[in-house]
Amino acid sequence: MVSDERGRSDGARGRCVCGGVEFVVTGELRSVSNCHCDPCRRFTGHHMAATAAAPDNIDFQSETSLTWFRSAPEVEYGFCATCGASLFWRTSSRPDLISICAGSLNPPTGLTTTVALFMDEHGDYHQRDAVDEQVPGDRP
Repeated sequence: MVSDERGRSDGARGRCVCGGVEFVVTGELRSVSNCHCDPCRRFTGHHMAATAAAPDNIDFQSETSLTWFRSAPEVEYGFCATCGASLFWRTSSRPDLISICAGSLNPPTGLTTTVALFMDEHGDYHQRDAVDEQVPGDRP
């Protein structure tokens, strides 16, 4: 949550580039995870740096251009159909969470990156992150 100079907590605010999708997260945000899996790299153009919140804690101020793309039976990516901004990720195996692209949040976020996932799939141009943990991401 983000507090103003009076100490009032209004929640973390975020949006896409064009403003077609605007939202406020009123609950707790998870620390940031960097996911280097092939689908996340292709969705974001690099790696997905994402926090997460409960779906009930995300209040959409505007979602006229929010579009969901199902990349696999259990996985969806949310983006703005107008400007193309990468915004969200969700899976049917975790209906209690929606991942939020950290770059879509207005600073200051107060968040830190704590884990890198699927490092064995990172782009060959990318130098490994200095994070607390690196997980290779073996797929079943």
